[in-house]
Amino acid sequence: MNQSHIRNFCIIAHIDHGKSTLADRLLQVTGTISERDMQAQVLDSMDLEREKGVTIKASSVRMNYTAHDGQLYEFNLIDTPGHVDFTYEVSRAIAACEGAILVVDATQGIEAQTLANLYLALEFNLEIIAVVNKVDLASARPEEVAQEIEDLIGLDAADVIPVSAKSGLGVDQLLEAVVTRISPPKGNPDTSLRALIFDSHYDAYKGVIAYLRIVDGRLGKGDAVRLLASDKTIEPLELGVFRPGMTVIASLETGEVGYIATGLKTIQDVHVGDTVALANTEVELLAGYKPVKPMVYAGFYPTEAEDYKLLKDALEKLQLNDASLIYEPETSQALGFGFRLGFLGLFHMEIIQERLEREYDLDLLATAPSVEYQIMKTNGEMIIIDNPAAMPDVAFIDTIAEPWMKLSLYTPSDYIGPIMEITTKRRGEFIKMEYLDEKRVLIEFFIPLSEMIIDYYDSLKSVSKGYASMDYHFDGYRVSDLVKVEVLVNHEPLDALSIIVHREQAFPRGQRLVTKLKEVIPRQQFEVPIQAAIGNKVISRANIKAYRKDVTEKLYGGDITRKKKLLTKQAKGKKRMKKFGKVELPQEAFMSVLRLGDED
Repeated sequence: MNQSHIRNFCIIAHIDHGKSTLADRLLQVTGTISERDMQAQVLDSMDLEREKGVTIKASSVRMNYTAHDGQLYEFNLIDTPGHVDFTYEVSRAIAACEGAILVVDATQGIEAQTLANLYLALEFNLEIIAVVNKVDLASARPEEVAQEIEDLIGLDAADVIPVSAKSGLGVDQLLEAVVTRISPPKGNPDTSLRALIFDSHYDAYKGVIAYLRIVDGRLGKGDAVRLLASDKTIEPLELGVFRPGMTVIASLETGEVGYIATGLKTIQDVHVGDTVALANTEVELLAGYKPVKPMVYAGFYPTEAEDYKLLKDALEKLQLNDASLIYEPETSQALGFGFRLGFLGLFHMEIIQERLEREYDLDLLATAPSVEYQIMKTNGEMIIIDNPAAMPDVAFIDTIAEPWMKLSLYTPSDYIGPIMEITTKRRGEFIKMEYLDEKRVLIEFFIPLSEMIIDYYDSLKSVSKGYASMDYHFDGYRVSDLVKVEVLVNHEPLDALSIIVHREQAFPRGQRLVTKLKEVIPRQQFEVPIQAAIGNKVISRANIKAYRKDVTEKLYGGDITRKKKLLTKQAKGKKRMKKFGKVELPQEAFMSVLRLGDED
């Protein structure tokens, strides 16, 4: 199709503002999907996305639309996630587009991720079409929210389109706005092929499926192509577009979005952000994407040692589907062989664990999440650790620096007090407070990332009755007085349960950890001591009482020495069992470290 009739755009919004429902209506109105095949959240193909009601993966789809001027237009839409942990998905989608539909809930107004995703789109110079969604609800405030958009973003309130994604109200006006306000692609159709890989997934039959945005030139069926970063030359098995299912076509022209089935079984050969060119041609590499920086780290171990290879294969395939995931092998004294995974946040970690268990049928143990620390040793050497078990002896440590985040909280003014309280308890430093209108306020803090990943989001939603929203980004490293709290179960140190905390919080955290572990570790035939220690100093201890068999049950009277003899024999057996006994730790033991928020 002629470039002037192509429109590439994405939908961006805060979580739960109706992106996926709006995408459903656009598909329905343009006739891309039949009424028979219509279902809620069409583009959310994972069961996990439907269950949790959030978009996890960006999804691409091609639609044909006949505008009011009688011309046929080709729309390439990418539906993006709204959760802060999936910002990398959003950034890759934005790079493949010329415009973005910014969706704002008419009942909620602008929230944290609304602005974060908007600024991301503006960085790429995208044309923004603002939409106020859910205008048919009784509590909707479309005029107020449109004014809010004008005041905060600078888009004219008169240009904001009122829409109900559920009923279809205003969708036709939105489609016309896409035609008139979003510019067509500006590639050169007469030059050699250059295409950007903006996403990918693995197919057991077709190998790696690479999602392409054609920047320059043309790709035809049967054309041999070269992946520039990995220097692999391939002849694609299939060339197609998403409607929304994979549909084979003859060619992809300049400005279009589609896919190629590479047939490659080696996952490392395809990189998101790579440039695709025709074989035997020399072209300039496209800019690609910034490498992603994980914020949260955790160890994943198979419960059965023989599943290690299966976990490795599953991570390789999942990394292809989620470019923000990084991993490397690691071993633990307590858990054996596994992998250290890097995530963008705690929700990202939860989703990855569920996907590994569901899609690849794995039974996993995940250790408590940690962040990356910079340790300056006494000999002047700087080391970076993301696992508390790797922390050197305190005698060799000069300083420890931890990552701090700049946190933006959007909340109704009624909840300022409780939010201040829970944030300052977690060592948060107040920056400023700004009233957006009479009822809504923006509060900014600096806060250590290690304090944020331990149930901060849950506490925020709890104290604000679900109304507060948050966004955060990395600010820098700061030196802090940090110590490693080690856990010993039956006098055996468990490296997987070690945590790094501020010295002031070490004693209460250690105490709560021991109490939690006592609740979740099952009783044994012998007494099990649980201890929390800093170096050689034990700061908290609890004992799990042993099961006791009544060995004197068979005695009916007689000399007391007979009873003592049996009890002494039992005590010796228990002592020997305690020496050689192994304590099986359930997953709850590791996850209990997650729930060590300030409960007092």
